[in-house]
Amino acid sequence: MAASLPPGTEPDAAPGRSVYTVTRLNKEVRVLLERGLGVVWVEGELSNFSQPSSGHWYFSLKDRDAQVRCAMFRLKNAVLGFTPKAGQQVIARGRVSLYEPRGEYQLIVDHLEEAGVGALQREFERLKAKLAAEGLFASERKRSLPRFPRRIAVVTSPTGAAVRDVLNILARRFPPAGVLLYPTAVQGAAAVPAIVQALQLASARVDCDVLILARGGGSLEDLWAFNDERVARAIRACAIPVVSGIGHEIDFTIADFAADARAPTPSGAAELVAPDRLACLEALSRMEARISACMRHELRAVSTRFANVNMRLQQAHPGMRLAHQAQRLDDLEQRLAGAAYAVLHTRRHRLNDAYTTLLQRSPERLAREYRRRYEGLDSRLRRAVSEYLSRREHRVDLAHRTLQTASPLATLARGFAIVTRPDGTLVTDAGSVPPGEEIEARLASGRLRARVTGSRDS
Repeated sequence: MAASLPPGTEPDAAPGRSVYTVTRLNKEVRVLLERGLGVVWVEGELSNFSQPSSGHWYFSLKDRDAQVRCAMFRLKNAVLGFTPKAGQQVIARGRVSLYEPRGEYQLIVDHLEEAGVGALQREFERLKAKLAAEGLFASERKRSLPRFPRRIAVVTSPTGAAVRDVLNILARRFPPAGVLLYPTAVQGAAAVPAIVQALQLASARVDCDVLILARGGGSLEDLWAFNDERVARAIRACAIPVVSGIGHEIDFTIADFAADARAPTPSGAAELVAPDRLACLEALSRMEARISACMRHELRAVSTRFANVNMRLQQAHPGMRLAHQAQRLDDLEQRLAGAAYAVLHTRRHRLNDAYTTLLQRSPERLAREYRRRYEGLDSRLRRAVSEYLSRREHRVDLAHRTLQTASPLATLARGFAIVTRPDGTLVTDAGSVPPGEEIEARLASGRLRARVTGSRDS
């Protein structure tokens, strides 16, 4: 009986030689790659992107000299915020592996981000963690906003849409408050020192009760000036409370965390700083109404006590009986007058009903009604006859133009002729007329008589 061979060796292998199968070799290489390199970050240009029905993504990352195949499975790419495109510069995080059936090494990607935005986002998270660890964003360091500011500072671009929105809302909500604009750049290399200088100037002057730091929406790069450490520290060092209104509701910057209050937009910052004038007036109106109600209640109570005392005095007066009798007499007089008025009203109502009925049945009224109906029918009949004649006239005109188009005379007008023999028969074949025979040609205007001298086929 033959001895059993070790797994993965060939029968003719020499003793002591370990011969791998291709499957075993690829499997062990895959294990070595996955354990040896671990998780890596790779930046490159994305190409050869494909997405089969399974939902997995397959693509290549390349630079100027090399490329690597990548795979990103459906559960990982489903949470990605964008769909990659060919030619896009991206940063991929994953582990190096080997696709055993083809022996090709590949990168199994579990996270993908755009190269530029990803770098900015990592810098944002790093600075946010650093300043938070210092306590720069601590809630106990936040200052409360004044309820009724007398003067409001606005640090923003003087030409952007944000400053117009802020000024319009402040003027509409709380006109008594003054507004002091500190114009500054809000984008580009010069924005950070300009913003810091404006904050320091507003803090040194201390002539405003609250400050709005505003900028309209934009990309992460556009808002990057507000993610600078110098701006965050200038906000915390400012002597007056700072409200940030930067970008849109979904945009968050380091300045938002450093500010005493954050609004989702520049308009929201203006609404947060300025009290609503109408709401204040309504509150004052409610307070006035409460005070007036309390005063009326107290006056009614005093008046009631006075009336009770006065009533007891009047009841003890000798003329009270005469007053009661006079009142009864007045009551009887009013009842009599009311009854007479009711009878007269009823009779007048009946008379009006009879008069109305008589008017409705009047021959003159019926004649007017029939005359009105006759005039309406006559007008409708005239319009119908006019429309009918117009349609008939149109149809006759259309038929006339059609007959003119199909008439042989129209053909004659284009230079053609109708040729006949003396007996009136049409000549349609040149060979049917012998030389010497007379013919007659009818033109568009007049006729010609001619004698045939010869013929030809064409």
